[in-house]
Amino acid sequence: MEERHKKVLQRNRINLVKDMDPADVFDLLIEKGVFTSDMIDEIKQAGTKRDQARELVRDLETRGSRAFPLFLECLHEVGQHDLANLLQNGAPAIHLQPATPTQVVRPTVRPLPVSNPMDIERQRKDVPIYPIQRPSTSPSPSPERDSIRPRPLGRPRRDSIQSYKMDASPCGYCLIINNVLFDSESGLSKRTGSNVDCDKLERRFKSLNFYVEVKTNLKQRQIKHALGALSKEDHSQYDCCVVIILSHGTEVSHSRFPGAVYGVDGLYVPVQHITNYLNGQHCPSLQGKPKLFFIQACGGGEKDIGFEMSPDEELSSKGGIDDQTDAIPMSSSSDSLSMSDEPDAKVTLPTPSDILVSYSTFPGFVSWRDPKSGSWYVETLDRVLEENADTDDLVTMLMMVNHEVSQNAALGCFKQMPGSFNFLRKLLYFQTRS
Repeated sequence: MEERHKKVLQRNRINLVKDMDPADVFDLLIEKGVFTSDMIDEIKQAGTKRDQARELVRDLETRGSRAFPLFLECLHEVGQHDLANLLQNGAPAIHLQPATPTQVVRPTVRPLPVSNPMDIERQRKDVPIYPIQRPSTSPSPSPERDSIRPRPLGRPRRDSIQSYKMDASPCGYCLIINNVLFDSESGLSKRTGSNVDCDKLERRFKSLNFYVEVKTNLKQRQIKHALGALSKEDHSQYDCCVVIILSHGTEVSHSRFPGAVYGVDGLYVPVQHITNYLNGQHCPSLQGKPKLFFIQACGGGEKDIGFEMSPDEELSSKGGIDDQTDAIPMSSSSDSLSMSDEPDAKVTLPTPSDILVSYSTFPGFVSWRDPKSGSWYVETLDRVLEENADTDDLVTMLMMVNHEVSQNAALGCFKQMPGSFNFLRKLLYFQTRS
């Protein structure tokens, strides 16, 4: 599809997802050769009508230069004129050229010469008889034969990634652990502004149709108990599970997911242990379903001063003199782990499929938080979800968060770079109530 037509679809994606009934145009799109019936069947598996519309619009961009005008024709033919006009007004005039007919070259038919029967008989006697040469069973190779490889039979190639089913009501559990006040013996400071983060995320995930539970100021063993209880819930009727942890953090040795978060008693829980509670082995009712972890905590004690950039790049003025970090120096020992953690640390676990861990900062670096408005990461995440959850998948939105947070500067020089470890197998679109 031409770039200008892609941009028209992208600008009008919200209206298409909200107002289009994709079932009306499926048959016509197959008829006109825009999609095959197998492709339409995959789009139908996306879930709700809105999910199917979103998948259809996204896949249209991959279907060649004639896809856009043929899609307009389909919308007009099924009576969705408002949508067709909306797209038509945003695009240059389109004139569909009929497909060029293939010219058939027919051989010239000439009459056979008439021969005298006696001449034919004489010719037969004069022709010598040679042994019959049988064709070889192994044809000789040729450049043309070697370069053309037939497509292997079997499963058809997928033209698009599928989406997770996300239409249960509620969609699933969302556990928020908000650690603000730490024991004096822990040596950890009060996390002023974290309640602002917590309130934002509680409202946001309720609006995305999750059942939200908030737990405040948990010690290490209480964090583990809360995660264990969540893993024992029956998630069979839900489509997703979310865990959000707002706390101080540190860098620890790891084999899969970096970092650890602190309980208010100053003892930490490694992030890879946190994800283990909900993996396919420990929580069977979440097998094949997305498990999302959002970690607002430092990944270590380093402060990133950034690097000199092009003057064309625009820097945000976000970041103030009072900004604080959630950093604790790296701990490479297991002093803060109880003996009961040893078996869990040594057990071999399956590949963490369907898990995404989003970190507020790059492993090893601090994460900045404003005492009044909350952390850079949560503030940006909340806004991006509000503005884009209607149309974009989670991974795309997290990339937006990465970009926006990377533009901020604390104390005039310090930077922050969020990131994620993504083991999702499909696209994830949240439910929205608009």
